[in-house]
Amino acid sequence: MKKKIIGLFFIIIFVLIGILIYLKFMDVKDTKLEIKEKEIYSSNIIKDINYKTKDLKGNEYVINAFEGEIDLNNNKIIFLKKVRAIIKLNNSNKINITSDYGKYNMENFDTIFSQNVIVKYLDNKITGANLDYSMYRGTMIISKKVVYTNNENTLKADVVEINTATKDTKIFMYDMNDKVNIKNF
Repeated sequence: MKKKIIGLFFIIIFVLIGILIYLKFMDVKDTKLEIKEKEIYSSNIIKDINYKTKDLKGNEYVINAFEGEIDLNNNKIIFLKKVRAIIKLNNSNKINITSDYGKYNMENFDTIFSQNVIVKYLDNKITGANLDYSMYRGTMIISKKVVYTNNENTLKADVVEINTATKDTKIFMYDMNDKVNIKNF
């Protein structure tokens, strides 16, 4: 027992001496200051972003952006600028999407497109303020100031929901008293 106490005493003394020598001969204050400066000026901005994924059904999702910034609170989220996306559906035509901004989840590939959203599919063009795309759910929800045009019609609504697998489309207004505006050419 006495040997253990003496051994413990020597270990504590060596540790304390080591700390004192380190503090005496190393300039710890400058090191800490330098780290803080690097943290202040560090950047999480990425240029020329390209993500590509494929689901089990063979559908492919490609998203490109001029610039992205990783969310500091959740590193699975990246905020995008000048966004272009292509959804290549198995046995179907491509869907092209562009927007000024986007929020991309690198874990589940869900993307929220915002500002100047344009969706093009065959002869159809949909514009709106927001688009919520989920590859997992197979849905695209375009909302706010939605204008849907094709060769025959122009349609104005609050929301257009599209099931990307079945192409089923729901078009509606938030207020049930308002009506979808349709204009034929």
